[in-house]
Amino acid sequence: MALHNLKLLPCFLLPLISLLSNHITPAQALTAPSDISALKAFKASIKASSIPPWSCLASWDFTTDPCALPRRTHFTCGLTCSPDSTRVTQITLDPAAYSGTLTPLISQLTQLSTLDLSENSFSGPIPSSISSLSKLQSLTLRSNSFSGSLPPSITTLKSLESLDISHNFLSGFLPNAMNSLPNLRRLDLSFNKLAGSLPKLPPNLLELALKRNSLSGSVPKSAFTGLTQLEVVELSENSFSGTLQSWFFLLPSLQQVDLANNSLTGVEIPKPAGNGGGELVAVDLGFNRIEGYPPVNFAGYPVLSSLSLRYNRLRGRIPLEYGRKKSLKRLYLDGNFLIGQPPAGLVTNGVSGSLGDNCLQACPASSNLCLPSQKPNAICKQAYGGGKGKGKPRS
Repeated sequence: MALHNLKLLPCFLLPLISLLSNHITPAQALTAPSDISALKAFKASIKASSIPPWSCLASWDFTTDPCALPRRTHFTCGLTCSPDSTRVTQITLDPAAYSGTLTPLISQLTQLSTLDLSENSFSGPIPSSISSLSKLQSLTLRSNSFSGSLPPSITTLKSLESLDISHNFLSGFLPNAMNSLPNLRRLDLSFNKLAGSLPKLPPNLLELALKRNSLSGSVPKSAFTGLTQLEVVELSENSFSGTLQSWFFLLPSLQQVDLANNSLTGVEIPKPAGNGGGELVAVDLGFNRIEGYPPVNFAGYPVLSSLSLRYNRLRGRIPLEYGRKKSLKRLYLDGNFLIGQPPAGLVTNGVSGSLGDNCLQACPASSNLCLPSQKPNAICKQAYGGGKGKGKPRS
């Protein structure tokens, strides 16, 4: 209303107009310019030919403000903004086979809490500038083609709770300062080409997955010291060697262990202690080079239901305690040099798995547990140096 017209209004209306003017909805807040430039650089780093017309990125049209509401035609998906519509807080792309690189300018999105580019075709290195995302809680780059090393600067992301860069082509060593991620609960770097040994791990880790890499050396106690909350350890298909020592199975919260397909030659299984080992549910140590007798102490873990020691170099008899263990539901001991008769309880308790390809006698042919068939006598005699129960199996 023009000011000169206000003089024509009755005096009692002027306070009302003043009150209404103070409640007029302000213009929609605009996205921070630094965030807009970062989003433009992010999209520009992706090959235009790999952006399907139906995809989230296709709707990123910068003729409108990224955080403006409602998003009926532009920026319909792929990003989330703060409540005041000024900052980008999440980028979660759809799996649309986008190809390209991750721009270093991603570092300008300083309020980002989630970055999820999983199941696309991003390639090239992970920019070290990602360390500027101090609010980042979840970083998911799973199932892409990222290469190069895991940037050491990633260990400065103090708010990070979940890191998943599995199924890529990362190489080199794990950063020595991995333990400086105080809030990290889940770490999955499986299916890469990472080498070297395990560094000291984040102190509050719940799940560790480093399957199918090229990690080597022993499983060091120093890497796991203080990990009182660790529940899941998946280190299969690497080149770990030596003896897996007793401290490992006494980690107080440990539930699932997968160290299959490595080069371990020994394993020490302690009796579960009052402060550790009691939660263990599943253990897979198959396809290693473990020698000696089947560890009887496994039977002392109260909730252990699945145990695999298949295709190692075990000898001697199957512990009778295995047959008495009510919680045991799956047992794989096939591919060793075990002798004697299997404990009757394994058959009568309905345990699934396999005791085949050993040197057992009287394993009931009617039981699926005894499949496949046992080794030929000649191989068993050779393994025991000509007499059953004497010496170690030969390699």
